[in-house]
Amino acid sequence: MTSPRTEQAETADAEQDETVPDAEQALFPPPAALAASANVTEEAYARAEADPVAFWEEAARRLDWEMPWETAHTWIPPVAADGTPQVPAATWFAGGRLNVAANCVDRHVAAGRGEKVALHFEGEPGDRRTITYRDLQEEVSRAANALTALGIGPGDRVVIYLPVLVETIVATLAVARIGAVHSLVFGGFSAEALRFRVEDTGAKLLITSDGQNRRGTAVATKPQADEAVAGVASIEHVLVVRRTGQDVPWAPGRDVWWHDAVGSASPVHEPRAFDAEHPLFIIYTSGTTGRPKGLVHTSGGYLAHASWAHWAHFDAKPDDVHWCTADLAWVTAHTYEIYGPLSNGLTQVIYEGTPDTPHRGRHLEIIERYGVTTYYTAPTLIRSLMGWYPDGVAGHDLSSIRLLGSVGEAINPAAWRWFHREIGGGSAPVVDTWWQSETGAAVIAPLPGVSTLKPGAAGRALPGFRVDVVDDDG
Repeated sequence: MTSPRTEQAETADAEQDETVPDAEQALFPPPAALAASANVTEEAYARAEADPVAFWEEAARRLDWEMPWETAHTWIPPVAADGTPQVPAATWFAGGRLNVAANCVDRHVAAGRGEKVALHFEGEPGDRRTITYRDLQEEVSRAANALTALGIGPGDRVVIYLPVLVETIVATLAVARIGAVHSLVFGGFSAEALRFRVEDTGAKLLITSDGQNRRGTAVATKPQADEAVAGVASIEHVLVVRRTGQDVPWAPGRDVWWHDAVGSASPVHEPRAFDAEHPLFIIYTSGTTGRPKGLVHTSGGYLAHASWAHWAHFDAKPDDVHWCTADLAWVTAHTYEIYGPLSNGLTQVIYEGTPDTPHRGRHLEIIERYGVTTYYTAPTLIRSLMGWYPDGVAGHDLSSIRLLGSVGEAINPAAWRWFHREIGGGSAPVVDTWWQSETGAAVIAPLPGVSTLKPGAAGRALPGFRVDVVDDDG
């Protein structure tokens, strides 16, 4: 999850931080108004410490369950009581049944919030779409019916190789809705990297696009997808989203246009509940210590954590407009751009392109246009913005921002202070999150209505977690 910092960057950060006056080394308590209305308060730490399983059961009850769980949690440790090594195993909410996609879409429509905006999509070329929760329900239902017609069922693996599009989220939720297992792959990965994931998952279906917009250019995607699945016996179909309108190679009988299959499908689909331990998705580690490893997250435990995490870490409110800038293939986006915000019924912004196309103010422009209230991004981009705007961001109205977030690597204090001052107006707390693909959501982070913030520090372990710092010998 985290990215190593270069020695040069660390040195530059240190030199920059040494010039900061003592007054700017101050700590930042939570704003009084935010603290007074915070979703999570100080008492959550003590409650979670006293009974962590009960704490996570309470989080799980925020979801809709067709059948309640029988056993909240079981754990087999890696070392038995007699010192014998064994394979560790955990279960959460065993016996409980739910539908993940219905929790992210249908329940909001049923509650009378169907006309609320779910997604504001901004394409790199400037095209825009606004999707309500009712629209999303219909699109996900169409896609679920189309996938079923293509022979996809519970437990089948579907690899999704798409840029940040509405269709990417629709496809992801449709796979979850029918109990299949999705694995999203970054659209910038090579055919070789994609092939590895297709083969490793044993995918029956690949969903891709004709191309994608990248730095002002329409880049072909379908040829790489074709190379990746050539000769892969498990692949039965390739479902293709038309994004750029490019001519693409076509394999009759295998390849299917998204707009044909999904566009002609019924907008009505009755979701079926699956066991809490039913696999939801496979996400791969970065491979920095060897071949990438596929991690399986299950339906009930993951969604309970993801939904609570977004609600707690970003103090999610019904009128928020949330923007997590991560590519949808990364675990950050799974939790804080798909399952977390949608399960909480929020409005979100998703953006297809790069932050400096066609100009370096694109992100600031998007924040202004949609009135973004919570903005979650990476220190790499924050430092780029610092370089692009050395005199500050005057001229951009960013007053809608009430919370900021940082993810992906450690944020140095100088970047933290600039982010807080220039993007957050000197008042928006910075939620600096530490976690891994394995954990599914942040493990160490401040709670915005509780924590006193120190620039460059993620803070203490969140409620419900115990964190130990160990050396190579444990």
